[in-house]
Amino acid sequence: MVPGTDYSITDINEAILIADKVGYPVLVKASAGGGGKGMKLVQHRDEMSDQMQLAINEATASFGNGAVFIEKYVTSPRHVEIQILADSCGNTVYLFERECSIQRRHQKVVEEAPSAILTPEIRKAMGEAAVNVAKACNYEGAGTVEFLMNDKLDFYFLEMNTRLQVEHPVTEMITGLDIVAEQIKIARGEKLTFAQDDLKINGHAIELRVYAEDPYDNFNPSINTLEKYELPVGDGIRVDNGYEEGDKIPIYYDPMLAKLTVHAHSRASAIEKMLDAIQQYNIVGISTTLDFGAFVMKHPDFVSGNFDTNFVPKNWKPEEIKKIFKNESEIAAWLTKYLLTEEDSLLKVI
Repeated sequence: MVPGTDYSITDINEAILIADKVGYPVLVKASAGGGGKGMKLVQHRDEMSDQMQLAINEATASFGNGAVFIEKYVTSPRHVEIQILADSCGNTVYLFERECSIQRRHQKVVEEAPSAILTPEIRKAMGEAAVNVAKACNYEGAGTVEFLMNDKLDFYFLEMNTRLQVEHPVTEMITGLDIVAEQIKIARGEKLTFAQDDLKINGHAIELRVYAEDPYDNFNPSINTLEKYELPVGDGIRVDNGYEEGDKIPIYYDPMLAKLTVHAHSRASAIEKMLDAIQQYNIVGISTTLDFGAFVMKHPDFVSGNFDTNFVPKNWKPEEIKKIFKNESEIAAWLTKYLLTEEDSLLKVI
């Protein structure tokens, strides 16, 4: 466990005393929900009161409950989670891990399975820990046990999400299982038809959450009509989509348009396939996180696997990125014009 409270609080003075004992930096986290809402990083004691109140206000607005937890902030953390399935007959298995460290505002944007850094030994230890968490509360159904991992590959329990998560497609693509179908079978009282030893990792999968957000403007929501909305297709490309061309993006809901997931035989191939799928998208009318996704796929830290949850604040510099994409667009336009000119010249010769 990460050092901190094992109960939720709302009293700011109590929170300050706890943070003094745990040691800064600390995280203030909403107890009644997730998705990065009601979560504040506090670096120093003199920030604690204001950040605690902001977390309480945000948690109350989002979940109707302002109670929060206080925990030590793990520096250079990676967010690694384990998918589990548990039936009503006492059988619980883990479907390996998902790496979810590419985040903005503490909410995931890119997920992949398996993680680029886990050894078989650590994977087994984390999987068994997740199973033990589920068994400790007699859990049934699909769920995810989330962990923080430091740069020494020590892992700490973060929370358990007792539901199907947005990023479940990457797990489905490397295991060949339909987690939704398994949920339904479990709800019917059926026994799991496979054991832990039957499960194997097949290739690599990456998911990009395609949000109606402007990554060049602090990922603020982009509200407008989808004038053009053409999706990528191809072998190993999966789009879980919620919109059609002509739809208006409302401000009342989460701004996610779709989940773009790719699967290939290796991580490097999956990265290339994701870049191809992003290129196939044709969206007009709103800003999206597609440029950001392409940036992540090309970044040396992501390609090498050497990244953590600080990836976005460390690397995403909007003005610099705009120049890169502008230059790439100019080069592509010049190259197209050159090729067309050469082709025209060749036709005249023929």
